Amino acid sequence: MATVHSDHDVIVVVDERGGQWTRTRKTSDMDEIICTVDELADTSNVWERYVYRGARVLLDRLDGRIAALAQAQATLTPTETAEWSREYLDGYVNFIYRAAKNHRDGRADLARLEEMESVSWFLFTLFALHGRVRPYNKYLRWELETYPLGEPWDAATLPVRVADDPAGLFPDLERLARDRGHGDVLDAWGAELDLLRRR
Repeated sequence: MATVHSDHDVIVVVDERGGQWTRTRKTSDMDEIICTVDELADTSNVWERYVYRGARVLLDRLDGRIAALAQAQATLTPTETAEWSREYLDGYVNFIYRAAKNHRDGRADLARLEEMESVSWFLFTLFALHGRVRPYNKYLRWELETYPLGEPWDAATLPVRVADDPAGLFPDLERLARDRGHGDVLDAWGAELDLLRRR
C-alpha cells in the first residue's frame, strides 16, 4: 500500500514519558510516536488497534513482552470476537433500520445519512465475525486481497458495495451472523427486521 506520499510510523515504547520521549514528532518521512508500556497494553481504543496489524518489532528489551502486546493489539481474543460481533451487529442494524424508516417516510437524504453512519458498524461487525480487527478504509481492499474473508466479501466488489448500498449488505451479514451463533441479536429486533427485508 505504500505510495510516493507514504511515511513510516515508528512507535517507541517507553516505561514512562519524559525527556526526549514526551510527545510524538512528525516529519514528511516519519512519525515517531511515543507510547508507554501501559498504553500499549491497553486494548480499549478500538480505532488504534489496526495500527499494529503487521507491525514489525525492531527492538524488544522486555524479553518479548513488546511483541506480545503489539500482537494483542492486532488480534481479537475469543471474548472480544464474540462481544464485538454482537455489539457492532446491533449497531449496524440500528442504523440501517433508521435508514429504512426514513426511506419509508420519503426522506431519502436523511436515510442516506443513516446508511453512511452504518458503514463503520458494518465493517467492525464483518471483521469481528471473522475474529479480526477492522482495517482502516484505506487498507480495506488490500486486507481483503491479502487475507481474504471468502465469498461474498471479495476485494473486487465489497468496497464498492459498502460505499453504494450499506443497507443492501444486510442479508449477507445476517446469514453470517446467524452462522456464527448471533441470531439472538437479530431476533431481538422482532418484526422490525421486516422493514429491512422489504427493500
